[in-house]
Amino acid sequence: MTKAYNKVVVSIEARMSSSRLPGKMLMGIGKKSVIQHLVDRLRLCKEVDDIIIATTTNPKDDPLVSWAEHYNVKYYRGSENDVLQRVIDANEFINTDTIVEITGDCPFTDPEIVDLAVQTYKVNECDYLTNCEVFSAPPGLYVQVFSLESLKRIGDMIKDPAVREHVSLYYYENPDKYKIIHLMSPLKWKLPKDTRIYLDYEEDLTFLRAIDDYFAKKNVEFYFADDIVNLIKSNPELLNINRFKSNVPVR
Repeated sequence: MTKAYNKVVVSIEARMSSSRLPGKMLMGIGKKSVIQHLVDRLRLCKEVDDIIIATTTNPKDDPLVSWAEHYNVKYYRGSENDVLQRVIDANEFINTDTIVEITGDCPFTDPEIVDLAVQTYKVNECDYLTNCEVFSAPPGLYVQVFSLESLKRIGDMIKDPAVREHVSLYYYENPDKYKIIHLMSPLKWKLPKDTRIYLDYEEDLTFLRAIDDYFAKKNVEFYFADDIVNLIKSNPELLNINRFKSNVPVR
């Protein structure tokens, strides 16, 4: 099947009822909330046509929806537990061809990485592109790209609760069924495997705030992979803030 690229949409999975850090999407990192940091960066992408937040019908997500309406970001409210169906429904709602999956846990997502992922996906015969499965990109700078049609086929076939909860699980657990491209990061970005540039625990929030505070003091609003990696390499003690937490991949 020929891939269509009429509409490339970043699909953000986000909710307020996280068991480990409830309400984290609207917590502050410097002058912005977590979700605003992410959306502002995604709005710098050149290969993306739109952004949608795939959130839930849980009333706890009302504040997130109110923020999205105020900040002119499209959103869709669906199942809290069946994340796969929620993402499918959200992207059908916005008439997506190609899904760029980003989780709300990754506020420092780099727009250049997202653009490179989309460009690479477009010019190669592949079903699924990821930089999550082969350790290369610092955890928290993850991106995954696939078509809405292929995700719908998975949704129709697979009822396994793990697949319904983790949207892209079926792709990377079945490399014999899909053409997969692993997007590799440059060696200059290499950091310890226990680096956590994403938000799961209170300690992660402290770490992300420390990074933002450093650049805020230099009056830098947008800082990207090079900047963050260079800061950590120059100040490796920063990693002690959240190093003791298990490094569970965020997807």
